[in-house]
Amino acid sequence: MLAYTIRRLLAAIPVMLFVATGVFLLLRLTPGDPAGVILGPDATEERRLELRKELGLDEPLPIQYVRWLSKVVQGDLDRSIFLDKPVTAALLERAQPTLLLTGLALLVAILIGLPTGIYAARRRGSWLDLGSMGVAMVGIAMPTFWLGLNLIFLFAVLLRWLPVAGYQPLSAGPWETLRYLILPAVTLGIAQGALLARMTRSMMLEVLNQDYVRTARAKGLAEGAVIARHALRNAFLPLMTVIGLSFAALMSGAVVTEQIFNIPGVGRLLIQAIGRRDFPLVQGAVLVIAALYVLINLLVDLLYAAIDPRIRHA
Repeated sequence: MLAYTIRRLLAAIPVMLFVATGVFLLLRLTPGDPAGVILGPDATEERRLELRKELGLDEPLPIQYVRWLSKVVQGDLDRSIFLDKPVTAALLERAQPTLLLTGLALLVAILIGLPTGIYAARRRGSWLDLGSMGVAMVGIAMPTFWLGLNLIFLFAVLLRWLPVAGYQPLSAGPWETLRYLILPAVTLGIAQGALLARMTRSMMLEVLNQDYVRTARAKGLAEGAVIARHALRNAFLPLMTVIGLSFAALMSGAVVTEQIFNIPGVGRLLIQAIGRRDFPLVQGAVLVIAALYVLINLLVDLLYAAIDPRIRHA
């Protein structure tokens, strides 16, 4: 297990290097100059060039890249141009809303996806199966921003059950924080829940046709015990991968949702940084998100052996 973990971590190095190089080059190719954004349109060319020199943007791209990458290797994500603070500190300040939103959205997705997929598989071919999978297709295709705006209009504007937008930290009380996160979590979780429902149905149908499931039924086990102890347990392994990837996808999707609901998280910070051409902050945020993808995939693979003892990582 230890050797497998080390190999996976070493294999992540080229991935992170590719992400770092890609985001660095894309930002430099994007129109816009941080010095010009900071000084405004009325600044003189001399002052703009002077500020570019202060920020180290006047040097050749290879030198800028090597300098930035050397800092990243040492655990330093550089300093935000506009916030004038370390990128790591800026991301940590915004981490709580994003992590809470992502976790709650994942819970919504699991509560929607698993029961729906299991029920549809048990009633294969029925109108309930066809109807639930049709609704799942709509959920997958539905734009997040459109769904979020409609949920705001219904539950916040018309019914006044929940706040329109904003965020309250945990220090204000768990219930107060939850009230502000319900709508964005549902908005973010519905699409992943629909995808999880379709994947659960497919995995359950495959398992329900196996001989050991028919044997369990022939022994007289209750249908609930057959589903829970035999079918779902074996179908859950591939579903773990889907759930793990869903967590990473939800964290990425929080960029749009946080903007819609005015949540001061990492996603909203990233959008602001892109608009301001804050190169270090954008690069650092993208690297952190990519690292979370790699870490979550590794954790899912390691959990395989814990759930199914037959699986061993060489």
